[in-house]
Amino acid sequence: MQHDLMFKRLENEGCGTVLVEIDGAAFHARAGETVAAAVLAAGMIPSRTTPLSGSSRAPYCMMGVCFECLVEVDGVPNVQGCMTLVVEGMKILPQTGARHLSMAEQEMYS
Repeated sequence: MQHDLMFKRLENEGCGTVLVEIDGAAFHARAGETVAAAVLAAGMIPSRTTPLSGSSRAPYCMMGVCFECLVEVDGVPNVQGCMTLVVEGMKILPQTGARHLSMAEQEMYS
């Protein structure tokens, strides 16, 4: 399936761009757009897998309700892509399964 046909951007004259890295590839995202919109435009589908079954997921509601848009941003897992704006130099990776807790987080939650 060709994802670029599924998510065609509307023309937006005069819109600036920021250079981000999406799953290891350079991508010119539109200034002011969300990480989830950039991920879809770049074709990073799926953008995450579920912790239990490993099934594929991608941004869905685009308004912060469903949590299907979770990605890793600049080394921070579980970032809600639809609620986060892209910034120059941002590194975006797919969220694979459950995030791993640091020793400090494990102690805090135990």
